[in-house]
Amino acid sequence: MFEDAGAARRMPEQSDLLAQVAQRYRAALNAYFRRRVPLAHECEDLTQEVLLRLARRGCDASIQNVQPYVFQIAASVLVDHFRRRNRHGADLTDSYAEEDFPAVETSPEQAMLGDERLDRLRREIAGLPERARQAFVLFRFEGMKQAEIAERMGITVSAVEKHIKLGMIRLATAFAGAD
Repeated sequence: MFEDAGAARRMPEQSDLLAQVAQRYRAALNAYFRRRVPLAHECEDLTQEVLLRLARRGCDASIQNVQPYVFQIAASVLVDHFRRRNRHGADLTDSYAEEDFPAVETSPEQAMLGDERLDRLRREIAGLPERARQAFVLFRFEGMKQAEIAERMGITVSAVEKHIKLGMIRLATAFAGAD
């Protein structure tokens, strides 16, 4: 009896917290999905799925780090989304038009050089200090804004700028005269 009364008291608190999470992270979740899903109209559906899972699991004040928790759920939703698409035989190249993407002739030597450059780039990025690498990857490869990165990493925008600058300087130095 007492457990039910406690759950009834927590219900409005949980829905208020869920509404706050939805308001705060909806745009970031949509951006996260836009970078990863080829069909733009699916992004809001995936965001809704994240919020639905949060509601099912119980979004309450006991969650210490809400943002990583929300984006871990988003990653899980994304994996499930692609599994469903693959299981149902969905063609991920539906919007591919050959005239939009003409074939480019690449010699085996060019391909090998490209692979070597890519491997070197990966090594250089992996060699960056942890925080610089994280900020650099989020900015250059995930397309996040510096303010979003600062919020996600729990640091100032100025610190994010310094981390990104460090990464760019190290990569520019490493690849100077490489071509």
